[in-house]
Amino acid sequence: MGPEATVLLMQRVIAAVPATDDAGHIPLIVDQNPQVPSRIAHLIAGTGPDPAPVLAAMARRLVAAGAEALAMPCVTAHHYAPAIRGAAGVPFLDMVALSVLRAAGLSGTSGRGGGAVGILASPAVRRVGLFDAPLAREGLVPVYPRDEAALLAAIRQIKAEGPSPDAGALLRAASEDLLAQGAQVQMIACTELSLVARGADGAAWFDRFDTLDVLVQAVVGFALATDAERQRAVP
Repeated sequence: MGPEATVLLMQRVIAAVPATDDAGHIPLIVDQNPQVPSRIAHLIAGTGPDPAPVLAAMARRLVAAGAEALAMPCVTAHHYAPAIRGAAGVPFLDMVALSVLRAAGLSGTSGRGGGAVGILASPAVRRVGLFDAPLAREGLVPVYPRDEAALLAAIRQIKAEGPSPDAGALLRAASEDLLAQGAQVQMIACTELSLVARGADGAAWFDRFDTLDVLVQAVVGFALATDAERQRAVP
């Protein structure tokens, strides 16, 4: 949906494939549609049309074009995942479910994260409880930045102007707030924030990972796997 976020996903997929020439890369069918109704407007402001029918139509187009699995680089839009699954008869690589498994692994091995997982995302993610039930099943609790307005401002700034040092500073401040709340395992859970996350490093991050990287690994893993491996890998 976000044009730069879509390109970022493709760039990271290309970088993650162990190819020695063009033929070694993964074929991608991309529906880059910035006209999907605003997820933020629909879920936060309660205005604007429902994105679900547009997302379902995109899923059907991709399958008709030959897609064997679907991936969506927008965490907030996973609220509409049931509509996408209902429209397509192919696996949906669930960015939320896969990221929860990654967070559970970090929390279990680091000895520092406890049960708290910090979520750096649009406030819409908290409002719809997107991570609540999946994290609870792993014995984990989501923690969110207390200044939601600042993080939302960073997301809107990136959408309007692209990555900037100011947006990176807002992201780092939000991460430090999560750390103060006890979340030493944190996930970047908005693809706009992925555009600035690698330039916002610092001691506050600790066990920080990007949900976009988790999705990239799933895309590459699915494409290179056998049929049996694919059935086991898709949550």
